[in-house]
Formats: sequence, C-alpha cells, structure tokens
Amino acid sequence: MRKRGRSRVEEQTAGKQWYLPLKQFFHEALWDTVVVSGFEFAREQLEAERAVLCGPRYAHLAERAAMRAGHAKSSLTLGGRRAEIDRPRARSKDGHELALPSWEDWSARDPLQRRAVEQMILGVSSRRYARSLEALPEEIAVSGISKSAVSKRFVVGTQKNLAELMRRKLGGLKLVAVMIDGVHFADHVVLVAIGIDLSGKKHLLGLIEGATENAAACKALLADLIERGLPTGRTLLFVIDGAKALRKAVTDTFGARVLIQRCRQHKKRNVTDALPERMRAQVNSAMSQAYASGDVKRARQLLENLARSLERNHPSAAAALREGLDETLTVMRLDLPESLERVLSSTNLIENLFSRVREVARRVRHWQGGTMILRWSATAMLEAERNFRKVVGYRALSKLDAALRAHDAAIDRGVDNRKQAA
Repeated sequence: MRKRGRSRVEEQTAGKQWYLPLKQFFHEALWDTVVVSGFEFAREQLEAERAVLCGPRYAHLAERAAMRAGHAKSSLTLGGRRAEIDRPRARSKDGHELALPSWEDWSARDPLQRRAVEQMILGVSSRRYARSLEALPEEIAVSGISKSAVSKRFVVGTQKNLAELMRRKLGGLKLVAVMIDGVHFADHVVLVAIGIDLSGKKHLLGLIEGATENAAACKALLADLIERGLPTGRTLLFVIDGAKALRKAVTDTFGARVLIQRCRQHKKRNVTDALPERMRAQVNSAMSQAYASGDVKRARQLLENLARSLERNHPSAAAALREGLDETLTVMRLDLPESLERVLSSTNLIENLFSRVREVARRVRHWQGGTMILRWSATAMLEAERNFRKVVGYRALSKLDAALRAHDAAIDRGVDNRKQAA
C-alpha cells in the first residue's frame, strides 16, 4: 500500500538512499587498500632485491660485494600521475650506484604520455585532467597532474605519433588505390593520403601541411610516400579532389602508370557553387542520375547535355562541369560492382576520417602553427585508424587489380590506354 503523497519512484528509491553512500565508502576503501598494499609490495620487493646485492641487514660478511646506501625520493607511475615512493639504494664497494631489477623494469614502463594523449583525445582538457583520475589515499604524494605538465606530455606524445606515422614503411602493402584530399584548419590545410590494399584494408599513408592547390606540397607528399616504399613501377588508381595542381603532381610523378578518378562529390560541389541557390538541387540531382546510369557513354552524354544547358546563362558552372569530366568516369570504365564503384568514385573515405579529426580538435581555439596542426591531425587519424574497416565491395578488388595490370601490359606494348583500362 503506497503512502499518500508519495510516488512509486520515491517509494522505490527511499529504501536505497542509505545504500549509495555505503557503496561509495566500500569502493573507496577497497581502492585505498589495493593502492596501499601495492606500494607496500613494491617496497618489499625492492628491499628484497637490495638484500640479494648487499646481504642480510646487520650481517658481517667478509665477501660483501655491495653496501646499502639509504633511500632516495623517487616516483612511479600510478593511474595517470607520478606517486612518490622511497627507493632503496645500493652501491658497489667502489662507490658505483647499483640498479635494482624491478625498479629498472618499472621505471622503463612509463605510460604517462600515452595516458595524457588518450585522455585529451577523449575530450578531457589539460586543466581538468586531474579530476578525471581516480583519487589516491591522502598519504601518497603525487605529481605530474598540473595543466602544464599534462600539456608537455601531450606535446611529446603527439610528436611521437607524428614521427611514427611519417616513418611507416609502405613497400609491403599491396596497394591498388590511393586517395588524397585536404582538411582545413584556420589558414592551414593538411593534405592526407589513404591507401586501399588488395584485401580491402585501409591504411593511413602520410600527411603534409600544405594545400591541394599547391603543386609543391602535393609533390612533396608523393615524394615522401615513394621514399617510404609506394611503388611507381605499376599502375595505381588515384582518387583525388578536383584540384588541378594535385592532378598535375600525380601525373608528373607516376607518368602513364596511373589512373585518375576525380571525386564526384567535389565535382558536384564545384558546379553547384557557381550556380544560384534555386538551381543547385536540380543540377546536383541531374549529375547524380548521370553518374548512377552505369554506362560510360550515356553518363557522358547526360553530363554534356547538362553543360550545354548551363552554358548560356551560367558559363562558369558549365566550364566547371566540363573540366576533368572524363576523369570523373574512370572507375565506371572498369566495370566494377556498383558498391565498389561508389567507394572509389569519391574521397568520402577521407572525409569520414576528417570528421574524426574535427571532433578531436574541436576544443582548440588557437592553432599555433603548422607543426601543432600536424601533431593533432596525426594523433586523431591514428586513433580513427584503430576502427578502420574493409571498404564496401572489397571482394571485387581483384577485378580492379586485373584492370590495373592490363593497363601496365598496354604501356609495356607502347599503348597508353587510360580511357580503355577495362
């Protein structure tokens, strides 16, 4: 029978109000016990190892090889911060410091940088880092949780991530396609390359600070990829945005051994941006229908008809549509399944990656130069790479590979058949 004036929820929770503080008390007591016991074990282990070197305490040993040398204030990593501990010391007879095996092992494994990067990637600011950690017993002194300390560790950690990415060897990857696009940060652009191998796996290949409209930056990115093992002796499919400088950089670098697919989404955007608002949806739909036709001749005819209809009143839009039009149809000529053709006809894979970068970097208000942008970008992209899946339609990539090898064979015969690669 419910008491008058009390809801069912109030009655159900009234009996549990005493339980919640008690539950928290037991949790904190357990945590304190585990931490204190862990520190006690560490001290006992170190003292036992010192006894092996120096012999039992107060024993008179003529053959003693080392002597106790008191304790030194030191610290160990615990739960994302440094916790102070008195480290036993030992010295040889000639006065040299002797290392304790466990201390060497514990000191070498320092996850602080990784923890700082992980916390900030998940959205914890350096100012609130300390609040995100589990509290330690009051008798344990801690350090390394200030805003400046966390920021320094984050900088070092992201520098390592960037260096790791830029040192990757690419020679062992059986790549069939490479996608290149750029993401904007204030006045900077980060140019990113992603590879797709024969099994359908995606690989983050590299990045550089520069613009897709800048031929020098594009060539520098390609030169770096080649230096790390990207093959130049066999044909690859390059999926790029609509930048002429990027296209020129790719063709200058790979010559005839490249098939270029211009991103259809960029093409639609370039065309509709040159049109009044009232016409954009209609023209976008017409271009989508042409690309969905599945027939190269029909798609090209539909796009040419659309360009002619725009030419008189909107010549800039017509010119944008005609520029590189054939290269928006490259994958259609390869007779691939619709699902795989859709993946390879745009740089949406990189756009999805950029969304993760923007999510991680959303709290940054002031970018302090290109190096900071590269550090953040590399870290966010490596985080996103952990969840990479195979591309849709990956089982048909062997068909793409066969078309690329047929293109190689034609080049070897002295024929550049990029338009008849299938």
